[in-house]
Amino acid sequence: MTRIALLQMTSGIDPAANAATLVDAVHAARAGGAAMLFTPEMSGLLDRDRARAGARIVDEHDDRVLAAVRDAAREAGLWVHLGSLAVRGAGERLANRGFVIDDMGEIRARYDKLHMFDVSLSTGEAWRESTAYSPGSRSVVVDTPVGMLGLSICYDIRFPALYQALSDAGATVLAIPAAFTRPTGKAHWATLLSARAVENAAFVVAAAQTGEHEDGRQTHGHSMAVGPWGDVLVDMATDPGLGFAEIDPADVRDVRARVPVVEHRRAIPPVEVFR
Repeated sequence: MTRIALLQMTSGIDPAANAATLVDAVHAARAGGAAMLFTPEMSGLLDRDRARAGARIVDEHDDRVLAAVRDAAREAGLWVHLGSLAVRGAGERLANRGFVIDDMGEIRARYDKLHMFDVSLSTGEAWRESTAYSPGSRSVVVDTPVGMLGLSICYDIRFPALYQALSDAGATVLAIPAAFTRPTGKAHWATLLSARAVENAAFVVAAAQTGEHEDGRQTHGHSMAVGPWGDVLVDMATDPGLGFAEIDPADVRDVRARVPVVEHRRAIPPVEVFR
């Protein structure tokens, strides 16, 4: 049995303030007995004013939020999944990049968000992530104290083939850090998390943004951990803070023995269409 911590936060437009929240969470998670902390998408900066945000987005080697979390992880002796940061990518493009940091402060894995959130909602909200960000080009699984961890970010949750690929590659825990909007969160968040857990017989850990942000957006909250049978281990509602859950690798083995969905997967043959 391994204890994990989830940070639910309301990231703002000041990376220094966000870094302070993250560092405090690292030490609080360790004090609470966690072996690993999970943080949301865009933990270091959440700002839809791209001109203003652009002045604060730097290459990962110069990112002070990343440096602060690495230092805190080393000091606390705690693994951290830093859900994602906005960093400079190739050319003028940006990357929405997650990091797995070990208890020595070393980066064990990086993952760039594959699926870009380009949508228009019934509320009038419109998001065009692809105008500034480049999608990633690879899927990632990394060995951690909680097991083999498959990485993803937010909108990726709607594409189940990614999670099948991760579980086929050995993932027993799926990380889905997010900054879900309130309309889509209310409609789909919990359902999608449970689906990804059940169809892969894996734990899902989803640390999320919550509340009213400085840039004017509103996020859904409800950071959750879901077990491989679909049972909700923790739902943090809408208040920022730290939550804890227990991860038992034996649960994955038990569920996959009862319903061997990963073992039974087959390549899908070509679709025949009749009209």
